[in-house]
Formats: sequence, C-alpha cells, structure tokens
Amino acid sequence: MGHVVPKDVKQLKKRMNRKQGGSGGRSMGVMAQGSSRNQSISNVSRLKVLGGTHKGRLISSPDVYLRPMMGKVKEALFSQLRSFSLYSEAFGPVRHLDCFAGSGSVGLESLSRSLKATDGGFTTFLDFADDCVETINRNLEDFDMVENGQAVKADVMAALTSPSSVGIVVDDRGYDLITLTPPYEEVVYKDITDAVCSSPLVRPDTVVVVEYPVELGSLPHVIRNSEGKEGRTLVGVRNRKYGRTVLAIYVADPTGRLDAESAADEFITL
Repeated sequence: MGHVVPKDVKQLKKRMNRKQGGSGGRSMGVMAQGSSRNQSISNVSRLKVLGGTHKGRLISSPDVYLRPMMGKVKEALFSQLRSFSLYSEAFGPVRHLDCFAGSGSVGLESLSRSLKATDGGFTTFLDFADDCVETINRNLEDFDMVENGQAVKADVMAALTSPSSVGIVVDDRGYDLITLTPPYEEVVYKDITDAVCSSPLVRPDTVVVVEYPVELGSLPHVIRNSEGKEGRTLVGVRNRKYGRTVLAIYVADPTGRLDAESAADEFITL
C-alpha cells in the first residue's frame, strides 16, 4: 500500500481524470507504484505492526517502488476505527478488504488487532503487482496468518465490480472494512467511489477508508454512485489531514450499529 504525491497541483488534477493504470506521460520523474525499483532509489524499510497480537513485528516489503502509509497515520486510523467499536469483542472478528495493498501493511495491522480482540478475523489483500502479492503471502506465512488472509492479484476496479471473477467469494456478510490507499497519480477517485457504492462486497455499516492527497481539497461528505446506479450511500464520519495525506472515513448505509456519527463539518476544503 502506498502512493506517490506529484508536486504540481495542476498536474495532479489532470491525473485525477486518467484511468487507473494509464500511462498519461510521467512528468517530473514520478514513478508508478508497483514498478521495478531503480537501485539508486531507496525503498521503504522497517515497516512494523503497531498493535495487536503481532505488535512490533517487522513487515517485509517488495522490491518495487512504494510509498506506504506513515506509521503515525496508520496509528491514527486504527485509533479512530477502534472508537467506532471495530476491533472489540462486542463487534466480533473484522473482515477487511485491503485495496492497493502493497506490502500488506494495513491489512496485517487489521488482522493483528482483530486476532487480539476476538481471536479471529480475515483480510483479503488486493494488488496488481506480482511482487506485492508474493510479499504479502510471505508475510502471512511469517506471521502464521495464512488461514486468516488471502492475497489476490487483481485490478481493484474489477474486484469491486465483479469480485467472483477474481476469486473473491461474495456472501451475505460482505466486508466490515474496506481501505482504499491508491497511488494518487494513477486513479480517478470518482470511478473508485462509484465502484464501491455499487459493489456487492459492501453491506450496511461497512466502513470505507479513502486515502487522498490534500491538493484535491476535500472529498464529498456524502457519496452516491454518480451514474445513478443502485447501490449504497457512503456517509462521511471523519476527514482528517496528516501532512499532505488526508484520510476520509465513511460508513455505508449506517444503521447505528457503529459508534460513528455523520460529520459534515469535517468535509471542507483542507
């Protein structure tokens, strides 16, 4: 999981209109996430699990270019999720879909915390890079979490739209948590949120986390499918800035089960 932050805002906004994975001409020496890493460029190292049964364990990283979520941002995210009642005995094991997973840092964190709270949990890791999928599988083996995780090589849009086509089982429960931490320059956020709203993997009270660059201003407080298709409504409950990174947290068709209230005042230009 990670991202690349272009320095020029105009260039960034142009990239928001490109399809995921499009070439688009890479100015300013920006590298595509998941591409082979030039040995002259330092890669992420010493990623750690911050809480739960595997707190302090080092996470292996693939030999590709990644910009993972900073530790302080990851800690803040899971602190907020805990405040909603996730990762508690009362909530039960958390089913997590980790999109643009990279090394699997976010999904492994989720598993570690769910296992400590409930002795259960499951994470499906999605990434399109072979090296990332192989690294995630190695991390699952090293952490003795093979029975609690599944690494899937797939395009995120395809997985959200037609999960069974990429080997993801669709059942009545869906996922409790979906994290979307894309490489900023390679995605169209509207397309991703449209896919989430219409995905059969999303159920009432599914928590959806979207990481995006501060240069975008702010995502909407309420998100529906922009093409008018039937689907879930995402209601914003958090929208917090950490340097140039923003985390927006939504709840799909909230029923009141979670301790999370709508927070329209947070969804303003940051």
